[in-house]
Amino acid sequence: MTRTGLYVLALFLGFFLRFIVLCGLAAVPAAAIAGLPAPVADALEEAGISGQNVAVLVRGIDGETPLISHNAHEPMNPASVMKLLTTYAALEMLGPAHTWETEALIDHPLVNGRLEGNLYLRGSGDPRLALEQFWLFLRQMRMQGVNEIEGDLVLDRSAFSLPPHDSAEFDDKPLRPYNVGPDALLINLKSLSFTLRADMDKARIEVRSETPGFEDRVRNRLTPGKGVCGDWREGLRIGLEGDTLVFRGTYPARCGDKALNLSPWPADFQVERLFRALWRELGGTFRGRVREGHVPSGARALAVHRSPALAEIVREINKYSNNVMARQVFLALDAARPATPEGARRAVETWLSGKGLDMPGLVLDNGSGLSRKERISAESLGHLLLAAWRSPVMPELMASLPLAGVDGTLQKRLNGVSVTGRAHLKTGYLENVRALAGYALDKDGRRWIVVFLINDPRARLGKPAMDALLQWLTERGEG
Repeated sequence: MTRTGLYVLALFLGFFLRFIVLCGLAAVPAAAIAGLPAPVADALEEAGISGQNVAVLVRGIDGETPLISHNAHEPMNPASVMKLLTTYAALEMLGPAHTWETEALIDHPLVNGRLEGNLYLRGSGDPRLALEQFWLFLRQMRMQGVNEIEGDLVLDRSAFSLPPHDSAEFDDKPLRPYNVGPDALLINLKSLSFTLRADMDKARIEVRSETPGFEDRVRNRLTPGKGVCGDWREGLRIGLEGDTLVFRGTYPARCGDKALNLSPWPADFQVERLFRALWRELGGTFRGRVREGHVPSGARALAVHRSPALAEIVREINKYSNNVMARQVFLALDAARPATPEGARRAVETWLSGKGLDMPGLVLDNGSGLSRKERISAESLGHLLLAAWRSPVMPELMASLPLAGVDGTLQKRLNGVSVTGRAHLKTGYLENVRALAGYALDKDGRRWIVVFLINDPRARLGKPAMDALLQWLTERGEG
């Protein structure tokens, strides 16, 4: 071959190789170029999620250099993963044994079981004064000899100073229990329990109120539906007409029995109905009304209810992602009284500074993650999880996180794969947001910190990518 021919051949081969390389690069997802494992990048590409809208951090508990760091410096909305910051801060600032007290006080002496004056209930922000605990609290009062109450039931919420709360503001679903605002005297999470039952014999749907005191405030206009169960809530149309809760729409008969929790009434109305029903069940009489107010000086303590320890409450918050309880705990971080959201934010920032945890771009709103404003980076979450691992309260925080494929919000996820039982993770979900963060063990027993945040219009399709990362990580070994 002539020299000219060799030159032409070399030129052709050069162009051909450049063409192959460019085609190969074009076929690789943008996320893979940033260093994500191929299964993760492939899942993101298939979901149509841009790599720019994803932040991932994977680092060893004992390692200095992250194994994976993709957009880790970028502050993103973490959804309920923000509860990690709130609960870890609370465990360190308040202590795992911290409790809240709810007091019952009287301003007149008891005479033969009769109280001529008022009964005062003063709250301190208990996150877990549920129906059972409230019944026991009232039973304490009965055991102190109170049979008849002639005065009013006065609700003292002065432990908190809060702006007005609009339950419809976040997603226009004001009856959903997760939209309940914080309350210094929060009773039964300000929610009620109902059971929907399809009676096939009578071709009707029953609505049963499981919370005492509201049976006469429910109207059932539901009709049986013929479709599959699916998302049975979609066919329900529930709203207040006056002070009556009306159920309309359809409920698929194939669904059988389903539990439904709602928060339809103002707090004072809910407390009044519940108090009257339970007090009557306990054999007492109440002739006054329910109103807000303050405990007067000189009032005498009648009974005190103490909440479960913070370690138990944190477990319920993180395992089941309870937004209302998280907001209560967040406010408890403000040592001043009345506590305010601003005071809680300052307290958390001071605590972070004291631990040397610098978090650029951190935005705290209510501490629950049920917010469009809150922001934190994957790197900051990684630093937080590393500090928590080295903290004396690590066992309490770790035990509060859902275990993959076993319990909490991960009970029905990651079943029967390498991740099952090997990852403690907090999950987060909002419209256009998916998130998880926590700890995972690989097959050699090494523990890793994992953070995965997606802020993208197609974020709802991002779960396979997250699961792929966890499976890839837990299957890693020395090889």
